[in-house]
Amino acid sequence: MTTQPRLFGADYSVYVRIARLCLTEKGIEHQLEPLDIFAEGGPPVEYLVRHPFGRIPAFEHGGFTLYETSAIVRYIDEAFEGPKLQPLDVMHRARCNQLISIADNYAYPELVWGVYVERVSKPDRGVPTDNEKLAAALSKARNCLAAMSDLMGNGPWFVGQELTLADLYIAPMFDYFLMTSEGTELIHQHGNLKEWWARIASRPSMAATKPS
Repeated sequence: MTTQPRLFGADYSVYVRIARLCLTEKGIEHQLEPLDIFAEGGPPVEYLVRHPFGRIPAFEHGGFTLYETSAIVRYIDEAFEGPKLQPLDVMHRARCNQLISIADNYAYPELVWGVYVERVSKPDRGVPTDNEKLAAALSKARNCLAAMSDLMGNGPWFVGQELTLADLYIAPMFDYFLMTSEGTELIHQHGNLKEWWARIASRPSMAATKPS
């Protein structure tokens, strides 16, 4: 299949950006088809054929369609030429998958929705911050960062010496989280995460996929 892959979603979405980061790191040209699921009336009915749960992103490549970001990025890594983003070593591969699961289940709800949305997004829209929700999210964010820091150890990347899907999965979540003063304060408590962020934030793929 040589057809240029297509992503459906909004560039501000963490999960759309994760998929775009993977495509960009592998040097794969792709199309982003804009779709705002938060628009009045929700996603178009025809989109629900691509994603029956009405979430983003959805993905298409040469007639093959897929949804769920973790499945999309693994497909991208395995279907296209370019740097391998999943470790070959079985233990490193398991660690990569563990970190992706941590990002999905703990980092995204707390760092993005619990901290960034409450501290930045809501005030920008004239909506007051829910301080109880923010405090609860910060408590969980501390635990999340401590766990990720511990798993990372002293390597330059989350899984050893090479960039993997784990790094690309976590980076867009940190990008939003670190727009808050609390996020900046918390990452300073973990030297390896602070150094990792400087490393990943400077990659051309991060600039190329920056939300508009």
